Amino acid sequence: MRILIKGAGDLASGAAYELWLAGHEVLMTEIKVPLTVRRGVSFSRAVYEGRAKVERAEGVLVRNLSEILFEIENGSIPVLVDERAEIKKEYRPDVLVDAIMAKKNTGTHIEDAPLVIGLGPGFCAGTDCHYVIETLRGRTLGRVYAQGCAKPDTGVPGEVGGYTAERLLRASADGEFVPVVQIGDIVEKGQLVALCEGVPVYAGLSGIVRGMLTPGVFVTKGLKIGDIDSRKLVKSCYTISDKARRVGRGVLEAIELKQQEGQRMAACE
Repeated sequence: MRILIKGAGDLASGAAYELWLAGHEVLMTEIKVPLTVRRGVSFSRAVYEGRAKVERAEGVLVRNLSEILFEIENGSIPVLVDERAEIKKEYRPDVLVDAIMAKKNTGTHIEDAPLVIGLGPGFCAGTDCHYVIETLRGRTLGRVYAQGCAKPDTGVPGEVGGYTAERLLRASADGEFVPVVQIGDIVEKGQLVALCEGVPVYAGLSGIVRGMLTPGVFVTKGLKIGDIDSRKLVKSCYTISDKARRVGRGVLEAIELKQQEGQRMAACE
């Protein structure tokens, strides 16, 4: 199936990867300056670098429909800078997935494609989209809702390695972001890890730097700029998280449900 995913951050990339593995044609759209923390496992990195390898798949920055179709034919996942996903008018996807993770609907409509799927809070199945996928960690993670909404945003980061808020790095001031350490580095609690317009940011715990914003981007005070994993597993920096995979499998399940519905309707005619 022809699938358009709005957003190319880590959850969006997990979904894209599962869909790509299943043999679907996947196109992703992004903003001009993505603020992806877990960029080691995100196709949004292609916006800055031209290409972004995530496990076995490669995202490639494209400019138009012909380049999109070429990269799909080549087995890649095209990434287009298109904040409003206007390419949907030309690409005409069978499935549109809103994976921006804005905690609100920023412009997706149920009429945008034959099947529209929203990830996480901000969407209501049957109103904004056909299905909603749960993104909150817990026993319902990845669940497909045909009615109602995903659980609301708690404002509390999910637990990783026994830590929640402590594992996140946040901007200390408005201005240019300059990392002092890199993804994959081991840091100690209290260590200088970044500067925001010259104002230092210190690690809240000891561990491995699992994510970090792209150097040089403009940040606002309090913005999430990095992620530290106390487990110190190098593979966690460069492999898709279990959370992203479960969300991706939820998207696959929603597609299968839609296909089954179509088959039932055809059988009744």
